[in-house]
Amino acid sequence: MRRTHYGEDKEVLQRRLRKMEGQVRGIQQMIADDRYCLDVVQQVNALTAAAREVSLLVLEDHLRATVSDAVKENDGEAAIKEMVTILRKALRP
Repeated sequence: MRRTHYGEDKEVLQRRLRKMEGQVRGIQQMIADDRYCLDVVQQVNALTAAAREVSLLVLEDHLRATVSDAVKENDGEAAIKEMVTILRKALRP
């Protein structure tokens, strides 16, 4: 059974995602306004960094709660294997 444990970070995550929505709309407007290409790329890089931070927060919550619970329930190996699979994909160039 897959569980979620966002806890206190849920509102932080929601706030960050709303900010990212605003960034996407801003980038769309920059393109519509024919803004300088490198300014657009800079904003896309900021959006990418924000998405990475959201991922890290979610992974941290996952490790602190879900993986911790799995270890307590003697299912730690499966949780670790799943985590390594996700990290392998995330760290791919």
